[in-house]
Amino acid sequence: MRRRALMLAAALGGAAPAFALPARAMTFPRDHGSHPDFRTEWWYVTGHVRSAERDFGFQVTFFRSRVDGTQGMTSAFAAKHLVFAHAAITDVQGQKLWHDQRIARAGFDIALADEADTRLRLRDWSLVRERASGHYRAVVRGADFALDLRFDPTQPVLLQGRDGLSRKGPQEKQASYYYSQPQLAVHGTLQLQGQAFEVAANASTPERNRAWLDHEWSEELLHPDAVGWDWIGMNMDDGSALTAFRLRDKAGRALWDGGSFRHPSAGLFRFSRGEVLFQALRGWTSPLTQTTYPVEWRVRTPADFYTVRAVVDAQELDSRTSTGAIYWEGLADLIDSNGRHAGRGYLEMTGYAKPLRL
Repeated sequence: MRRRALMLAAALGGAAPAFALPARAMTFPRDHGSHPDFRTEWWYVTGHVRSAERDFGFQVTFFRSRVDGTQGMTSAFAAKHLVFAHAAITDVQGQKLWHDQRIARAGFDIALADEADTRLRLRDWSLVRERASGHYRAVVRGADFALDLRFDPTQPVLLQGRDGLSRKGPQEKQASYYYSQPQLAVHGTLQLQGQAFEVAANASTPERNRAWLDHEWSEELLHPDAVGWDWIGMNMDDGSALTAFRLRDKAGRALWDGGSFRHPSAGLFRFSRGEVLFQALRGWTSPLTQTTYPVEWRVRTPADFYTVRAVVDAQELDSRTSTGAIYWEGLADLIDSNGRHAGRGYLEMTGYAKPLRL
């Protein structure tokens, strides 16, 4: 469900009234591209790799946000759409998160969100899907890190919710169009403080070089009583894919929950409201913001009862200079009810430093 694009909407103001989204059949490659008629949209890639006996997590997010107050303007300089990008690398052995960000108005060959297919650019950052092969390539050059990674699909697109229409709240207008591409094979190069790390396509432990892509677009996601959400997207060791989320009110109660589980041979099971439960087990307090985040959870789903455990506690992202939000997003392990390692992916938690106001 997500993303930090929601936080951006809070800063734009003047939003038009949202409406209930109709069911529709997704068509590809068109729906890999941008949907500028919708207020908020994001493409989100997370993953984990091993190189030179070191483990890394990474995330790259591009999001587009429509500025409703400028839509009637005819000037080429009117900021009708903003394009934002965030990227981060988690250095597991170094126990450190590296993060950078970009922002620009769409146009002038500086920022682009193509409608025909996934082709996103923000200055020297990009995320592009090659139509012939279906693979993605992300190129990011941050202040202290860089990545040039390719993501090759190994499974079909996963339509979240009801054939891609994903409900996010008690009201019908709180919904999005949403699909995922789990179990992407990763290879390429990471750089950290000038040191290059090669990620091999034929690694001896291919389950460690996996990524997950989400693409989502909507008019409105959050219920007025929602202060934030908790979300996981997990590439499982057996090739399965697990998504689970909940939206919270100020008392910590779930306003809405959902998710899905897809097994390589048994197929897709979509979770109904009330079937997902997040129970916090352990907290970590940020020395920077004094915000406490649950970094270990018990997550009940119809597929199993799982423990979700942060690989590195300190994965808080402070984006007050761009989105105005502080949140936790990072690499986490998935443990099944028998205590066995079941997968690895990303955990995202928002609304703990302060409620989101959209």
